[in-house]
Amino acid sequence: MSEFGYLDALESEAIQILREGVAEAEHPVLLFSGGKDSTVLAQLALRAFYPSVPPLPLLHVDSTWEFREVIEFRNRFAFENGFELVLHHNEDGRQQGLNPIDHGDLYTSTMRTDALKQALDFAGYDVIFGGARRDEEATRAKERVVSLRNAAHGWDPKNQRPEIWSNFNWRKKSGETLRVYPLSNWTEFDLWAYILSRRVSLCPLYFASMRSVVDQNGKLIVIDDDERAAALGFGPPQIEKVRFRSLGCWPVTAALRSEAQDIGGVVRETFSSSLSERSGRVSDAGSLERQKREGYF
Repeated sequence: MSEFGYLDALESEAIQILREGVAEAEHPVLLFSGGKDSTVLAQLALRAFYPSVPPLPLLHVDSTWEFREVIEFRNRFAFENGFELVLHHNEDGRQQGLNPIDHGDLYTSTMRTDALKQALDFAGYDVIFGGARRDEEATRAKERVVSLRNAAHGWDPKNQRPEIWSNFNWRKKSGETLRVYPLSNWTEFDLWAYILSRRVSLCPLYFASMRSVVDQNGKLIVIDDDERAAALGFGPPQIEKVRFRSLGCWPVTAALRSEAQDIGGVVRETFSSSLSERSGRVSDAGSLERQKREGYF
């Protein structure tokens, strides 16, 4: 057993879930945002089906307000690892000019939830793998590893199946789908330990660099697009050395001041911090449970 032996058990469990889910699916897909969780999940899929080409595509629901470095990392990751990459955004929402600052919950519902449901329906995906973890947020803890969704992709936390001794219920009726979370039993510490021990490459935004930021009510927002930032009313930027602990839409995802320029430094900073993992998600002010009931990942 390796120096990080407990990670081998977590890895084996996740690989088992991926293999079982793909075997039970007609059209499986892996949700990929370019963040650390979905990157680890995609790496596990590579291990699960090696040496074959991964038998499921990566699906990125593009809100149209993604960081440019996330897009670049996403494209490079898919190409280098032989994944088919499927992209989707909600064209109606884009035409309406929705943005995460002015339109809040409407933006999230339209550009995230509705866009995801459109993508799943269009391709007929029935087993959808995601990188969410139970320790990430209180609502996540109500999920099972295999989460049943109705024909409208709705989720009822009271209608969760028991999972005893890692026996997962893959049954579904016509029109129903399954959201599957192989990292459910991982913590943020486990994730970073795995990234460190397996040398997983991540989006550069997780590492400290000199970046153009504005202070919005005490939150450091990295200016990813000068023209759009001006239209949103952001003031003049300043240059600071910052990184991200969690990634989302750039106008509502705060960075933190940091000197951590490699994974070891990030791990040391993360586990000496008193802030929660999602403390930088300005958009988390709404109800995640309500969004999940409506079909959010």
